[in-house]
Amino acid sequence: MSENSSLEKILKDLREDAQRYPSGAKLPSSRELVKRYRASAGTITKAVAALAAEGLVEPVPGSGVFRAQDRPQRPRALDASWQEVSLNAEPGISTATVRHAASSLLSYLSVQPPEVVDLASGYPHPCLQPERALASAAAKAGRRPGAWTRPPVEGIALLREWFARDIGAALSPSDVLICGGGQSALVCTLRSLAAPGAAVLVESPTYPGLLAAARAAGLRPVPVPVDADGVRVELLAKAFASSGAGVFVCQPLFQNPTGATLCADRRLGVLEAAREAGAFVVEDDYVRRLGHGGALPAPLVEDDADGRVVHIHSLTKATSPNLRVGALVARGAAFERLRTAHVIDNFFVSKLLQETTLEFVCSPAWPRHVRSLGAELARRQAAMICALAEHLPEFEVTLAPKGGYHLWLRLPAGSPDEASVVAAARREGVVVTAGGPYFASEPSARFLRVSYAAASSEADMCDGVRRLAHGWRAAQAA
Repeated sequence: MSENSSLEKILKDLREDAQRYPSGAKLPSSRELVKRYRASAGTITKAVAALAAEGLVEPVPGSGVFRAQDRPQRPRALDASWQEVSLNAEPGISTATVRHAASSLLSYLSVQPPEVVDLASGYPHPCLQPERALASAAAKAGRRPGAWTRPPVEGIALLREWFARDIGAALSPSDVLICGGGQSALVCTLRSLAAPGAAVLVESPTYPGLLAAARAAGLRPVPVPVDADGVRVELLAKAFASSGAGVFVCQPLFQNPTGATLCADRRLGVLEAAREAGAFVVEDDYVRRLGHGGALPAPLVEDDADGRVVHIHSLTKATSPNLRVGALVARGAAFERLRTAHVIDNFFVSKLLQETTLEFVCSPAWPRHVRSLGAELARRQAAMICALAEHLPEFEVTLAPKGGYHLWLRLPAGSPDEASVVAAARREGVVVTAGGPYFASEPSARFLRVSYAAASSEADMCDGVRRLAHGWRAAQAA
Protein backbone atom coordinates (compact mmCIF):
# COMPACT_ATOMS: atom_id res chain seq x y z
CA MET A 1 0.00 0.00 0.00
CA SER A 2 1.34 3.45 -0.87
CA GLU A 3 1.96 6.04 1.83
CA ASN A 4 -0.82 8.23 0.40
CA SER A 5 -3.47 5.49 0.49
CA SER A 6 -2.32 4.43 3.97
CA LEU A 7 -2.49 8.01 5.16
CA GLU A 8 -5.99 8.45 3.77
CA LYS A 9 -7.22 5.31 5.58
CA ILE A 10 -5.62 6.40 8.87
CA LEU A 11 -7.11 9.87 8.50
CA LYS A 12 -10.58 8.42 7.92
CA ASP A 13 -10.34 6.17 10.99
CA LEU A 14 -8.88 8.85 13.25
CA ARG A 15 -11.46 11.39 12.15
CA GLU A 16 -14.25 9.01 13.15
CA ASP A 17 -12.48 8.08 16.42
CA ALA A 18 -11.82 11.68 17.42
CA GLN A 19 -15.43 12.65 16.99
CA ARG A 20 -16.40 10.03 19.60
CA TYR A 21 -14.17 11.66 22.24
CA PRO A 22 -15.57 14.46 24.40
CA SER A 23 -14.02 17.93 24.11
CA GLY A 24 -10.62 18.12 25.81
CA ALA A 25 -10.18 14.33 26.08
CA LYS A 26 -6.75 12.88 25.32
CA LEU A 27 -6.41 10.70 22.22
CA PRO A 28 -4.13 7.64 21.94
CA SER A 29 -0.43 8.42 21.79
CA SER A 30 1.57 8.41 18.57
CA ARG A 31 3.31 5.22 19.74
CA GLU A 32 -0.04 3.46 20.16
CA LEU A 33 -1.19 4.67 16.73
CA VAL A 34 2.03 3.47 15.08
CA LYS A 35 1.44 0.05 16.58
CA ARG A 36 -2.29 -0.01 15.76
CA TYR A 37 -1.88 0.93 12.08
CA ARG A 38 1.58 -0.56 11.51
CA ALA A 39 2.56 2.78 10.00
CA SER A 40 5.66 4.93 10.29
CA ALA A 41 5.88 7.68 12.86
CA GLY A 42 6.09 10.18 9.99
CA THR A 43 2.76 9.01 8.55
CA ILE A 44 1.06 9.32 11.96
CA THR A 45 2.53 12.80 12.40
CA LYS A 46 1.10 13.85 9.01
CA ALA A 47 -2.33 12.46 9.94
CA VAL A 48 -2.39 14.32 13.27
CA ALA A 49 -1.27 17.53 11.57
CA ALA A 50 -4.08 17.19 9.01
CA LEU A 51 -6.68 16.72 11.78
CA ALA A 52 -5.26 19.71 13.63
CA ALA A 53 -5.59 21.80 10.45
CA GLU A 54 -9.26 20.77 10.31
CA GLY A 55 -9.68 22.00 13.89
CA LEU A 56 -10.65 18.53 15.12
CA VAL A 57 -7.68 17.95 17.47
CA GLU A 58 -5.14 20.09 19.35
CA PRO A 59 -1.57 18.76 19.74
CA VAL A 60 0.05 19.93 22.98
CA PRO A 61 3.85 19.50 22.94
CA GLY A 62 5.01 17.24 25.77
CA SER A 63 1.45 16.25 26.73
CA GLY A 64 -0.15 14.57 23.72
CA VAL A 65 -3.04 15.15 21.34
CA PHE A 66 -6.45 16.23 22.62
CA ARG A 67 -9.93 16.50 21.16
CA ALA A 68 -10.45 20.16 20.29
CA GLN A 69 -12.88 22.21 22.30
CA ASP A 70 -16.25 22.67 20.63
CA ARG A 71 -16.56 26.16 19.28
CA PRO A 72 -19.58 28.11 20.52
CA GLN A 73 -22.12 29.06 17.90
CA ARG A 74 -22.22 32.71 16.91
CA PRO A 75 -25.25 34.15 18.73
CA ARG A 76 -26.43 36.22 15.76
CA ALA A 77 -25.53 37.20 12.23
CA LEU A 78 -23.19 40.11 11.69
CA ASP A 79 -25.01 43.36 10.99
CA ALA A 80 -22.71 45.44 8.78
CA SER A 81 -25.42 47.60 7.23
CA TRP A 82 -23.83 50.70 8.76
CA GLN A 83 -21.01 50.34 6.25
CA GLU A 84 -23.32 51.35 3.39
CA VAL A 85 -23.47 54.84 4.88
CA SER A 86 -19.85 55.03 6.00
CA LEU A 87 -18.36 53.86 2.70
CA ASN A 88 -20.48 56.18 0.57
CA ALA A 89 -20.82 59.30 2.69
CA GLU A 90 -17.80 61.10 1.26
CA PRO A 91 -17.92 62.66 -2.22
CA GLY A 92 -15.99 60.86 -4.94
CA ILE A 93 -16.08 57.44 -6.44
CA SER A 94 -18.66 55.03 -4.99
CA THR A 95 -18.12 51.51 -3.77
CA ALA A 96 -20.54 50.26 -6.41
CA THR A 97 -18.53 51.94 -9.17
CA VAL A 98 -15.28 50.38 -7.96
CA ARG A 99 -16.92 46.98 -7.64
CA HIS A 100 -18.36 47.22 -11.15
CA ALA A 101 -15.00 48.29 -12.58
CA ALA A 102 -13.25 45.37 -10.91
CA SER A 103 -15.86 42.71 -11.75
CA SER A 104 -14.26 41.80 -15.09
CA LEU A 105 -10.86 41.52 -13.40
CA LEU A 106 -12.22 39.16 -10.77
CA SER A 107 -13.69 36.99 -13.51
CA TYR A 108 -10.42 37.12 -15.46
CA LEU A 109 -8.44 36.02 -12.38
CA SER A 110 -10.76 33.16 -11.42
CA VAL A 111 -9.12 29.72 -11.37
CA GLN A 112 -11.24 27.34 -13.42
CA PRO A 113 -11.94 23.71 -12.40
CA PRO A 114 -10.27 21.02 -14.55
CA GLU A 115 -13.43 20.19 -16.47
CA VAL A 116 -13.82 23.77 -17.74
CA VAL A 117 -11.84 24.94 -20.78
CA ASP A 118 -10.31 28.34 -20.05
CA LEU A 119 -10.39 30.66 -23.06
CA ALA A 120 -10.48 33.77 -20.87
CA SER A 121 -7.29 34.02 -18.84
CA GLY A 122 -4.33 36.02 -20.08
CA TYR A 123 -1.82 33.85 -18.23
CA PRO A 124 -0.25 30.95 -20.12
CA HIS A 125 -1.19 27.48 -18.92
CA PRO A 126 1.38 25.92 -16.55
CA CYS A 127 2.51 23.64 -19.38
CA LEU A 128 3.72 26.79 -21.19
CA GLN A 129 5.44 28.27 -18.16
CA PRO A 130 9.14 27.65 -17.44
CA GLU A 131 8.38 26.08 -14.07
CA ARG A 132 11.53 23.96 -13.83
CA ALA A 133 13.82 26.83 -14.81
CA LEU A 134 12.06 29.18 -12.40
CA ALA A 135 12.35 26.64 -9.58
CA SER A 136 16.07 26.31 -10.26
CA ALA A 137 16.48 30.10 -10.37
CA ALA A 138 14.57 30.48 -7.09
CA ALA A 139 16.74 27.85 -5.40
CA LYS A 140 19.96 29.53 -6.55
CA ALA A 141 18.66 32.99 -5.65
CA GLY A 142 17.73 31.87 -2.16
CA ARG A 143 21.33 30.78 -1.53
CA ARG A 144 22.89 34.05 -2.62
CA PRO A 145 24.53 36.02 0.18
CA GLY A 146 22.17 38.78 1.25
CA ALA A 147 19.19 37.40 -0.70
CA TRP A 148 16.99 37.77 2.37
CA THR A 149 18.08 41.29 3.28
CA ARG A 150 16.10 44.43 2.49
CA PRO A 151 16.66 45.72 -1.07
CA PRO A 152 16.92 49.34 -2.21
CA VAL A 153 13.44 50.79 -2.74
CA GLU A 154 14.22 51.38 -6.44
CA GLY A 155 15.23 47.73 -6.93
CA ILE A 156 18.50 45.84 -6.93
CA ALA A 157 21.13 47.45 -9.16
CA LEU A 158 21.84 44.46 -11.44
CA LEU A 159 18.16 43.97 -12.26
CA ARG A 160 17.72 47.67 -13.04
CA GLU A 161 20.74 47.43 -15.34
CA TRP A 162 19.27 44.37 -17.08
CA PHE A 163 15.94 46.10 -17.71
CA ALA A 164 17.68 49.23 -19.00
CA ARG A 165 19.62 47.13 -21.55
CA ASP A 166 16.61 45.02 -22.44
CA ILE A 167 14.29 47.97 -23.09
CA GLY A 168 16.96 49.93 -24.95
CA ALA A 169 16.36 53.56 -25.87
CA ALA A 170 19.73 54.50 -24.31
CA LEU A 171 18.20 54.20 -20.87
CA SER A 172 20.20 54.53 -17.70
CA PRO A 173 19.61 52.11 -14.80
CA SER A 174 18.75 55.20 -12.75
CA ASP A 175 15.67 55.63 -15.00
CA VAL A 176 14.33 52.21 -13.94
CA LEU A 177 12.12 51.52 -10.93
CA ILE A 178 11.46 47.84 -10.15
CA CYS A 179 7.75 47.29 -9.48
CA GLY A 180 5.49 44.38 -8.63
CA GLY A 181 4.16 43.66 -12.12
CA GLY A 182 2.29 45.66 -14.75
CA GLN A 183 -0.93 46.28 -12.84
CA SER A 184 0.96 47.69 -9.86
CA ALA A 185 2.91 49.95 -12.21
CA LEU A 186 -0.28 51.19 -13.87
CA VAL A 187 -1.89 52.04 -10.54
CA CYS A 188 1.26 53.82 -9.35
CA THR A 189 1.53 55.82 -12.59
CA LEU A 190 -2.08 56.95 -12.70
CA ARG A 191 -2.03 58.05 -9.06
CA SER A 192 1.24 59.91 -9.62
CA LEU A 193 0.56 61.74 -12.87
CA ALA A 194 -3.15 62.63 -12.67
CA ALA A 195 -5.12 64.34 -9.91
CA PRO A 196 -8.47 62.89 -8.74
CA GLY A 197 -11.28 64.13 -10.94
CA ALA A 198 -9.04 64.61 -13.97
CA ALA A 199 -9.58 63.03 -17.38
CA VAL A 200 -7.19 60.36 -18.61
CA LEU A 201 -7.15 59.30 -22.26
CA VAL A 202 -7.36 55.57 -22.99
CA GLU A 203 -7.58 53.51 -26.13
CA SER A 204 -11.01 52.21 -27.08
CA PRO A 205 -11.37 49.35 -26.50
CA THR A 206 -8.73 48.84 -23.83
CA TYR A 207 -7.60 46.61 -20.98
CA PRO A 208 -10.30 46.53 -18.22
CA GLY A 209 -7.61 46.59 -15.52
CA LEU A 210 -6.63 50.06 -16.72
CA LEU A 211 -10.24 51.27 -16.57
CA ALA A 212 -10.63 49.80 -13.08
CA ALA A 213 -7.41 51.43 -11.86
CA ALA A 214 -8.36 54.80 -13.32
CA ARG A 215 -11.84 54.80 -11.80
CA ALA A 216 -10.56 53.60 -8.43
CA ALA A 217 -8.17 56.58 -8.46
CA GLY A 218 -11.09 58.92 -9.09
CA LEU A 219 -10.11 59.58 -12.70
CA ARG A 220 -12.41 59.87 -15.71
CA PRO A 221 -11.37 57.58 -18.62
CA VAL A 222 -11.93 59.28 -22.00
CA PRO A 223 -11.90 56.80 -24.92
CA VAL A 224 -9.92 57.31 -28.14
CA PRO A 225 -10.78 54.80 -30.91
CA VAL A 226 -8.27 52.19 -32.13
CA ASP A 227 -8.20 50.54 -35.54
CA ALA A 228 -5.94 47.89 -37.08
CA ASP A 229 -3.00 50.36 -37.09
CA GLY A 230 -3.35 51.47 -33.49
CA VAL A 231 -4.80 54.59 -31.94
CA ARG A 232 -6.23 57.12 -34.38
CA VAL A 233 -3.89 60.07 -33.98
CA GLU A 234 -6.26 62.74 -35.33
CA LEU A 235 -8.85 61.76 -32.71
CA LEU A 236 -6.16 61.64 -30.02
CA ALA A 237 -5.28 65.29 -30.64
CA LYS A 238 -8.95 66.27 -30.46
CA ALA A 239 -9.40 64.31 -27.23
CA PHE A 240 -6.47 66.10 -25.61
CA ALA A 241 -7.92 69.45 -26.62
CA SER A 242 -11.50 68.76 -25.50
CA SER A 243 -10.76 66.92 -22.24
CA GLY A 244 -7.74 68.78 -20.90
CA ALA A 245 -6.19 65.39 -20.06
CA GLY A 246 -2.53 65.31 -19.08
CA VAL A 247 -2.05 61.54 -19.56
CA PHE A 248 -2.66 59.09 -22.41
CA VAL A 249 -2.28 55.36 -21.67
CA CYS A 250 -1.66 53.03 -24.60
CA GLN A 251 -0.42 49.59 -25.58
CA PRO A 252 1.42 50.18 -28.88
CA LEU A 253 2.38 46.51 -29.30
CA PHE A 254 -0.32 43.79 -29.66
CA GLN A 255 -2.92 45.96 -27.96
CA ASN A 256 -5.34 44.33 -25.55
CA PRO A 257 -7.94 43.38 -26.75
CA THR A 258 -7.66 44.17 -30.48
CA GLY A 259 -4.12 42.90 -31.05
CA ALA A 260 -3.27 46.04 -33.06
CA THR A 261 0.30 47.34 -33.28
CA LEU A 262 0.83 51.08 -33.64
CA CYS A 263 2.06 51.61 -37.20
CA ALA A 264 5.24 53.53 -37.98
CA ASP A 265 3.34 56.49 -39.49
CA ARG A 266 1.48 57.08 -36.21
CA ARG A 267 4.28 56.73 -33.68
CA LEU A 268 5.59 60.28 -33.98
CA GLY A 269 2.01 61.55 -34.26
CA VAL A 270 1.20 60.19 -30.81
CA LEU A 271 4.23 61.91 -29.29
CA GLU A 272 3.49 65.15 -31.14
CA ALA A 273 -0.13 65.19 -29.93
CA ALA A 274 1.07 64.69 -26.36
CA ARG A 275 3.73 67.37 -26.77
CA GLU A 276 1.15 69.88 -28.01
CA ALA A 277 -1.02 69.09 -24.97
CA GLY A 278 1.87 69.12 -22.48
CA ALA A 279 0.90 65.58 -21.56
CA PHE A 280 2.52 62.25 -20.68
CA VAL A 281 2.24 59.05 -22.73
CA VAL A 282 2.15 55.90 -20.62
CA GLU A 283 3.38 52.97 -22.73
CA ASP A 284 2.19 49.62 -21.34
CA ASP A 285 4.56 47.18 -23.09
CA TYR A 286 2.99 44.12 -21.55
CA VAL A 287 3.63 41.33 -24.12
CA ARG A 288 6.88 42.17 -25.88
CA ARG A 289 8.15 38.65 -25.11
CA LEU A 290 5.07 37.03 -26.67
CA GLY A 291 5.92 37.74 -30.30
CA HIS A 292 5.29 34.90 -32.74
CA GLY A 293 8.53 35.34 -34.66
CA GLY A 294 10.06 38.11 -36.71
CA ALA A 295 11.27 41.58 -35.82
CA LEU A 296 9.18 43.79 -33.54
CA PRO A 297 9.02 47.58 -33.56
CA ALA A 298 11.06 49.29 -30.87
CA PRO A 299 9.27 50.58 -27.79
CA LEU A 300 7.71 54.02 -28.15
CA VAL A 301 10.12 55.28 -25.49
CA GLU A 302 12.86 54.84 -28.12
CA ASP A 303 11.50 57.90 -29.96
CA ASP A 304 11.05 59.99 -26.81
CA ALA A 305 13.42 62.96 -26.69
CA ASP A 306 12.00 64.91 -23.76
CA GLY A 307 10.96 62.45 -21.04
CA ARG A 308 7.34 62.39 -22.19
CA VAL A 309 6.96 58.59 -22.27
CA VAL A 310 6.56 56.61 -19.05
CA HIS A 311 7.30 53.01 -20.01
CA ILE A 312 5.93 49.90 -18.24
CA HIS A 313 7.66 46.60 -18.97
CA SER A 314 6.46 43.42 -17.24
CA LEU A 315 7.78 39.85 -17.38
CA THR A 316 4.71 38.20 -15.86
CA LYS A 317 2.87 37.24 -19.06
CA ALA A 318 5.94 35.50 -20.47
CA THR A 319 6.84 33.61 -17.31
CA SER A 320 4.37 32.97 -14.51
CA PRO A 321 1.54 34.80 -12.72
CA ASN A 322 3.69 34.51 -9.60
CA LEU A 323 6.73 36.27 -11.06
CA ARG A 324 5.22 39.68 -10.43
CA VAL A 325 8.24 41.74 -11.38
CA GLY A 326 8.41 44.55 -13.89
CA ALA A 327 10.08 47.86 -14.67
CA LEU A 328 8.63 51.34 -14.54
CA VAL A 329 10.74 53.75 -16.59
CA ALA A 330 10.55 57.54 -16.27
CA ARG A 331 12.94 60.43 -16.68
CA GLY A 332 13.09 63.83 -15.07
CA ALA A 333 10.92 64.89 -12.13
CA ALA A 334 8.34 62.23 -13.01
CA PHE A 335 10.70 59.50 -11.79
CA GLU A 336 10.85 60.92 -8.28
CA ARG A 337 7.08 61.27 -8.13
CA LEU A 338 6.62 57.64 -9.22
CA ARG A 339 9.28 56.49 -6.77
CA THR A 340 7.50 58.25 -3.91
CA ALA A 341 4.13 56.73 -4.77
CA HIS A 342 5.70 53.28 -5.14
CA VAL A 343 7.34 53.51 -1.71
CA ILE A 344 4.09 54.63 -0.08
CA ASP A 345 2.14 51.75 -1.61
CA ASN A 346 4.67 48.90 -1.44
CA PHE A 347 7.93 49.96 0.28
CA PHE A 348 9.82 47.69 -2.17
CA VAL A 349 9.57 44.49 -4.21
CA SER A 350 10.77 41.33 -2.46
CA LYS A 351 14.52 41.01 -2.92
CA LEU A 352 14.23 37.23 -3.21
CA LEU A 353 11.77 37.67 -6.09
CA GLN A 354 14.10 40.18 -7.75
CA GLU A 355 17.09 37.85 -7.34
CA THR A 356 15.06 34.97 -8.79
CA THR A 357 14.12 37.10 -11.78
CA LEU A 358 17.72 38.15 -12.35
CA GLU A 359 18.95 34.55 -12.07
CA PHE A 360 16.36 33.41 -14.62
CA VAL A 361 16.70 36.15 -17.26
CA CYS A 362 20.51 35.87 -17.19
CA SER A 363 20.40 32.09 -17.75
CA PRO A 364 20.34 30.24 -21.11
CA ALA A 365 16.84 29.02 -20.18
CA TRP A 366 15.35 32.51 -20.72
CA PRO A 367 15.96 32.95 -24.50
CA ARG A 368 15.09 29.27 -25.08
CA HIS A 369 11.80 29.73 -23.26
CA VAL A 370 10.93 32.92 -25.15
CA ARG A 371 11.53 31.19 -28.50
CA SER A 372 9.52 28.09 -27.63
CA LEU A 373 6.66 30.08 -26.11
CA GLY A 374 6.37 32.32 -29.17
CA ALA A 375 6.37 29.32 -31.51
CA GLU A 376 3.71 27.52 -29.47
CA LEU A 377 1.49 30.61 -29.32
CA ALA A 378 1.78 31.02 -33.09
CA ARG A 379 0.67 27.40 -33.59
CA ARG A 380 -2.21 27.84 -31.20
CA GLN A 381 -3.38 31.04 -32.84
CA ALA A 382 -3.47 29.36 -36.26
CA ALA A 383 -5.35 26.37 -34.80
CA MET A 384 -7.88 28.61 -33.07
CA ILE A 385 -8.55 30.58 -36.25
CA CYS A 386 -9.17 27.30 -38.09
CA ALA A 387 -11.47 26.05 -35.31
CA LEU A 388 -13.43 29.30 -35.36
CA ALA A 389 -13.80 29.10 -39.14
CA GLU A 390 -15.15 25.55 -38.80
CA HIS A 391 -17.47 25.96 -35.81
CA LEU A 392 -18.29 29.68 -35.72
CA PRO A 393 -17.97 31.06 -39.28
CA GLU A 394 -20.36 33.91 -38.42
CA PHE A 395 -17.85 35.35 -35.92
CA GLU A 396 -15.40 37.86 -37.38
CA VAL A 397 -11.76 37.54 -36.34
CA THR A 398 -10.94 41.25 -36.47
CA LEU A 399 -7.15 40.77 -36.62
CA ALA A 400 -4.58 37.96 -36.49
CA PRO A 401 -1.65 39.72 -34.77
CA LYS A 402 1.91 38.42 -34.98
CA GLY A 403 2.09 38.20 -31.22
CA GLY A 404 0.11 38.13 -28.00
CA TYR A 405 -2.22 35.44 -26.74
CA HIS A 406 -5.79 36.32 -27.72
CA LEU A 407 -8.22 37.11 -30.54
CA TRP A 408 -10.89 39.80 -30.65
CA LEU A 409 -14.13 38.50 -32.18
CA ARG A 410 -16.94 40.65 -33.50
CA LEU A 411 -20.36 39.04 -33.12
CA PRO A 412 -22.78 39.28 -36.05
CA ALA A 413 -25.42 41.99 -36.12
CA GLY A 414 -28.55 41.08 -34.20
CA SER A 415 -26.71 38.58 -32.02
CA PRO A 416 -27.76 37.83 -28.43
CA ASP A 417 -26.21 40.11 -25.84
CA GLU A 418 -22.71 39.21 -24.70
CA ALA A 419 -23.75 38.23 -21.18
CA SER A 420 -26.15 35.62 -22.56
CA VAL A 421 -23.48 34.18 -24.84
CA VAL A 422 -20.88 34.04 -22.05
CA ALA A 423 -23.37 32.39 -19.66
CA ALA A 424 -24.45 29.85 -22.28
CA ALA A 425 -20.81 29.04 -23.05
CA ARG A 426 -20.13 28.52 -19.35
CA ARG A 427 -22.96 26.00 -19.20
CA GLU A 428 -21.20 24.14 -22.01
CA GLY A 429 -17.98 24.07 -19.97
CA VAL A 430 -15.94 26.90 -21.51
CA VAL A 431 -15.20 30.43 -20.26
CA VAL A 432 -14.70 33.39 -22.57
CA THR A 433 -14.62 37.13 -21.94
CA ALA A 434 -17.39 39.56 -22.90
CA GLY A 435 -16.28 42.61 -24.87
CA GLY A 436 -18.32 45.22 -22.99
CA PRO A 437 -15.90 45.76 -20.05
CA TYR A 438 -13.15 46.74 -22.52
CA PHE A 439 -14.96 49.96 -23.42
CA ALA A 440 -14.91 53.14 -21.37
CA SER A 441 -18.23 54.17 -22.92
CA GLU A 442 -20.87 52.51 -25.10
CA PRO A 443 -19.39 49.72 -27.27
CA SER A 444 -19.53 50.13 -31.03
CA ALA A 445 -20.63 46.51 -31.47
CA ARG A 446 -20.75 43.22 -29.58
CA PHE A 447 -17.46 41.40 -29.07
CA LEU A 448 -15.86 38.45 -27.32
CA ARG A 449 -12.21 38.05 -26.41
CA VAL A 450 -10.82 34.51 -26.55
CA SER A 451 -7.41 33.47 -25.25
CA TYR A 452 -5.38 30.65 -26.78
CA ALA A 453 -2.74 30.60 -24.03
CA ALA A 454 -4.63 29.33 -20.99
CA ALA A 455 -5.91 25.96 -22.30
CA SER A 456 -3.96 22.84 -21.37
CA SER A 457 -3.32 21.88 -25.00
CA GLU A 458 -4.15 22.78 -28.56
CA ALA A 459 -6.75 20.01 -28.64
CA ASP A 460 -8.31 21.30 -25.43
CA MET A 461 -8.42 24.81 -26.90
CA CYS A 462 -10.15 23.62 -30.06
CA ASP A 463 -12.65 21.69 -27.94
CA GLY A 464 -13.29 24.96 -26.12
CA VAL A 465 -14.16 26.63 -29.44
CA ARG A 466 -16.56 23.77 -30.21
CA ARG A 467 -18.21 24.23 -26.79
CA LEU A 468 -18.44 27.96 -27.41
CA ALA A 469 -20.26 27.23 -30.67
CA HIS A 470 -22.79 25.06 -28.78
CA GLY A 471 -23.27 27.87 -26.27
CA TRP A 472 -23.73 30.40 -29.06
CA ARG A 473 -26.44 28.27 -30.72
CA ALA A 474 -28.19 27.85 -27.35
CA ALA A 475 -28.10 31.60 -26.71
CA GLN A 476 -29.55 32.25 -30.18
CA ALA A 477 -32.36 29.76 -29.59
CA ALA A 478 -33.28 31.16 -26.16
